[in-house]
Amino acid sequence: MTADATHSPLDEPDRLVLHARDVQFDWSRSDLHWIPNEPFATHVINVLHLLLPEGERWFVEVFKQAVPHITDDRLREDVLGFIGQEAVHAEAHAGVLDHMDAHGLDPTPYVEQIAWLFRIVLGDRDLPPGRAQSWLSTRLAIIAGIEHYTAVLGQWVLDAKELDAAGADETMLDLLRWHGAEEVEHRAVAHDLYTHIDGGRTRRTVAMAVAAGALTTLWVRGVRFLIANDPYLKGRIDGRRPKASWALRDGRRGLIPHVGRLARAVPEYLRRGYHPSHHGSTAQAVAYLALSPAARAAESAERAATRKAAP
Repeated sequence: MTADATHSPLDEPDRLVLHARDVQFDWSRSDLHWIPNEPFATHVINVLHLLLPEGERWFVEVFKQAVPHITDDRLREDVLGFIGQEAVHAEAHAGVLDHMDAHGLDPTPYVEQIAWLFRIVLGDRDLPPGRAQSWLSTRLAIIAGIEHYTAVLGQWVLDAKELDAAGADETMLDLLRWHGAEEVEHRAVAHDLYTHIDGGRTRRTVAMAVAAGALTTLWVRGVRFLIANDPYLKGRIDGRRPKASWALRDGRRGLIPHVGRLARAVPEYLRRGYHPSHHGSTAQAVAYLALSPAARAAESAERAATRKAAP
């Protein structure tokens, strides 16, 4: 099943109640290059760990501001579930940053730039009510665009059997697939919230252009940062910067998302009649979450806590 496949509603389960899974990951036995002998592919995906903690904390804060404006009970329930899941995502990926630091790759300089982007450039502003509502709508539109990409990436990693064949670290794969499955689970929430609050097509189009351009720029810069600061790569790649041809090569090999798929995500999102439910497989996401070691451990811990708290 490919990441850009269209799925029949008949294949999908009934509506899910979104809930956060309090997952934990042990990085003590994981290598910095968690795809063996593939430092470039490893770092292409590692950029997500740099971007996501600050980005998803920002998602949470913006969505909290939108909650009072929601008049649909079902959507409010979905948004609250989304907030819970995104908060856990941020902390799970933050743990990988500590893992990088322990291996001699300090991510702080780059992460501080990401924090400035989300906290200052896209952060709260002291605006009169009308402009404050417009700024909220703009940020919701940007999140909806980003969430389209995270759903594409989530479906990709669920399908990426090439990572298993390459011997990728099982703990990292579980982190990525647990997160990817939840992105597929809640892929419609940001779109539906923006549609409910504003829905303007022009704002949505401009926001997607901003989101796509920013993600591309940040991803390229992130890969360059990681390779330049990776202590194990000093002198091993002839001092060269990463090349676009490397991304095309590893995309064809299935070790990273193919740039062609990522490029198609923009016109796909802007097509009239688009809805996130038309892309990705909720059934596949739910099936993985039922098998994920981290998700299963979190569910078991939650059940045990509930039993203990019962009178």
